[in-house]
Amino acid sequence: MMRSFLAPALLGAAAPVAALAGGLDRTGQPIDILFEAGNYAELSFARTMPALSGEGTGRVAPWPLNPAGRIPAGTAYSGVGLDFSTLSAGVKVDVTEQLSAAILFSQPFGADIEYTGDSDTTELGGTEAVADSRHLTAMLRWRFDDNWSVHGGLRIDRGSGEITLSGLAYGIPQAAVPPGAPPFAGGFNGYSVELDPRTDVGWLAGVAYEVPEIALRVALTYNSPIVHDFDTTEYYLGQKIGESTTEVELPRSVNIDFQTGIAEDTLLFGSFRWAEWSEFRIDPELFTRASPGGLVSLPDSRTWTLGLGRRVTDDVAAQVSMSWEETDENDLVSPLAPVNGFFALGLGGSYDLAENVTLSAGARYTWVGNSRPETGTPDTPRATFDDNSGLTLGVSIGYRF
Repeated sequence: MMRSFLAPALLGAAAPVAALAGGLDRTGQPIDILFEAGNYAELSFARTMPALSGEGTGRVAPWPLNPAGRIPAGTAYSGVGLDFSTLSAGVKVDVTEQLSAAILFSQPFGADIEYTGDSDTTELGGTEAVADSRHLTAMLRWRFDDNWSVHGGLRIDRGSGEITLSGLAYGIPQAAVPPGAPPFAGGFNGYSVELDPRTDVGWLAGVAYEVPEIALRVALTYNSPIVHDFDTTEYYLGQKIGESTTEVELPRSVNIDFQTGIAEDTLLFGSFRWAEWSEFRIDPELFTRASPGGLVSLPDSRTWTLGLGRRVTDDVAAQVSMSWEETDENDLVSPLAPVNGFFALGLGGSYDLAENVTLSAGARYTWVGNSRPETGTPDTPRATFDDNSGLTLGVSIGYRF
């Protein structure tokens, strides 16, 4: 029989490598732990180091002293994507021969974007976006027989965020706005918003088909939206201008995961994920009154992964994988998410430290699709981001009990 834990053991370390995927996706919301054999616990950590940089186009919003709306092109924006870490921890137990349960902590969504530069002399200098998501997933799986099973559960998410719009792409220089001027008198240069931490609940449901003799498994999982009603505080030029509630919907998604043995001790695995990021919007009350298009909008994402895993010895296994997300021909993107598809290669390995303890590690290098951050109506490119990349390193330890 093919060792069915081959792929999960390796993928556990590499799970967060979707960190430069579409929308705010960082992990892809995996549920592999639910299919581990016997009672199992796992702790995983990953560090992602994006290399996102670009150059300003020189096109900005016009103001009285510069009616042409241009500044010199070529402003360097480096280190726009900040390094970040993701942590996950989970436990799975067999309640009966047919029923198993798992609980998983993860950080599936997030953003860490920062444009360097002066807000009064560059297109996007000072623009920032920070979003945090902490997820607790409680799942049950019921096996009808050796082939068919269903799974489902609850997802509890605690999220928060802060966004700052800064730079001449958003309006006149902040220093040119007269003291005491009403909100948005000079455009949105100097606007910021805080979304206070909020906890809300969604659910997941799915079905799986397995043939243990050949390590075949195909699993389909649907994740419902999670709607946060954030307490919101808006600021303009450092002064609070209003408090309200902002509804933000974390997207529904569909994951399809498969694996199958193709030779002795060799496993083919892959996945597909669709996430409805077009329903994710941030529309603070005062900002949206002045700009009906809202603050943040993103396109849907579709992500594929395909890989091979092989057990080299009784104690050592290895894997190689590639992942990709389609690049949109319309490369205009939000400055708060300057990514337009990607292609990635990953390597991973595991070593059985003891009969019931496995150490896994993985790395993935990602080539990010070219994009042009834009603002305004009609959409106007403010910078070009070409030939960017990112590196993710991950490690995990699994324990069977």
